[in-house]
Amino acid sequence: MARYAEAPAEVDVLVVGAGQAGLSSAYHLARAGIGHVVLDHAPRPGGAWQFRWPSLTYGKVHGMHALPGMELTGADPARPSSEVIGAYFAAYEERFDLRVRRPVDVSAVRGDASGRLLVESSAGTWSARALINATGTWDRPFWPRHPGQELFRGRQLHTANYPGPEEFAGARVVVVGGGTSAVQHLLEISGAAAETTWVTRRPPVFRDGAFGEAEGREAVARVAERVRRGLPPRSVVSVTGLALTDAVRAGLDSGVLERLPMFDRITASGVAWDDGRRVDADVILWATGFRAAVDHLAPLRLREPGGGIRVEGTRAVRDERIHLVGYGPSASTIGANRAGGAAVREIRRLLARAPEPAAAGG
Repeated sequence: MARYAEAPAEVDVLVVGAGQAGLSSAYHLARAGIGHVVLDHAPRPGGAWQFRWPSLTYGKVHGMHALPGMELTGADPARPSSEVIGAYFAAYEERFDLRVRRPVDVSAVRGDASGRLLVESSAGTWSARALINATGTWDRPFWPRHPGQELFRGRQLHTANYPGPEEFAGARVVVVGGGTSAVQHLLEISGAAAETTWVTRRPPVFRDGAFGEAEGREAVARVAERVRRGLPPRSVVSVTGLALTDAVRAGLDSGVLERLPMFDRITASGVAWDDGRRVDADVILWATGFRAAVDHLAPLRLREPGGGIRVEGTRAVRDERIHLVGYGPSASTIGANRAGGAAVREIRRLLARAPEPAAAGG
């Protein structure tokens, strides 16, 4: 529950979240000379990366792009990505004196009678003229519901709390999901588990060859079109396909990445299909992705009938004071960098167009 100060602390721009999107935005705000505060609910620097499983080493990371103004160099590819990127983000905050306040949980963002935004948090309330929301998705793992789910006697867990392959030694594991995380889990777990089964809603699409600039622009455009229509963003893999790496080829050749269609129900001992097929399991691992963590924006009524927040660039169509960085087409690390700069340019114009009212009696 938020603790209210006698009067909200005033700031021009509040940034919520200090992952790639939030730090990029803070960097551009500082360069533009715009007063801002960065709030982050995580216990330490690193964004969502600090919560990744230890076996996800930096060498396995797919497409980590450097933050603006400071390259990530000399990283050991065998070191856990949580450590490498956590240390990089910490050094970045220090170099650019970003002074992130953490851990702070933001519970609600509301408008007030003066046209400012009231941001309620575990550390008090801020009054801001604009807000950059950079909260990502890690805090909202998506758990699909299936008939019989509550009957399963084994263990169910999500990518968000995946512990690494060692805990699956000797177990029969069903991995659900068609994205990169599911593939990584299967390739790791198969070396320790007694048996693995891969289940997806749609047949996976594997992408062979280079993924160049033109392909990247096309993928971003397809995601952006959904967001412009007010629909929830889709996963990157749904647009780009799964990269056909040497490890993936080996998994396909060995049968580890042989895929089954989605089961029809969960039983006490595993999963089952209406055609009579059954698979016994000790563990169901849901690699079913995440949803945007934007519940704190609910008081502003930004959602469209389709369930998403419609944005132009990074600006929420229903409220020009709100920018979503790392949402939809800017969800990649390079996209978040570019979007942070674009959001700050628009906010600068907004602040110039609507100068701060003079104080009473001034």
